[in-house]
Amino acid sequence: MKQIVTEVLQAEEAINARLQETRRQAVQLKADAEKDVAAKMAEAQDEARLIVQNAIEEARKEAERRRTGRLAEADREKETLMAGQADAIDRLVERICETILATEDQGNR
Repeated sequence: MKQIVTEVLQAEEAINARLQETRRQAVQLKADAEKDVAAKMAEAQDEARLIVQNAIEEARKEAERRRTGRLAEADREKETLMAGQADAIDRLVERICETILATEDQGNR
């Protein structure tokens, strides 16, 4: 009987030791998995940050291209407007000069 009790106690000790080892392994597996997840999350965040930075840079470049295009268009429109008004401006300058000269002639008489 004593031998049976001793064997049962030894079996319980072996089971407890095995349980402790299994728990330790489970804790280690969990820690490893959490470490792996954290590393993958950091990598995903870095990739997302890079994607966002690239998108922002492309948006800036596109905005600058549009701005440059609009400025060039405005310059062309100004030149077209000025070219169309050149004759009118020349006639106005001539009239002003004629008026000034006529006024001087009248003052000298």
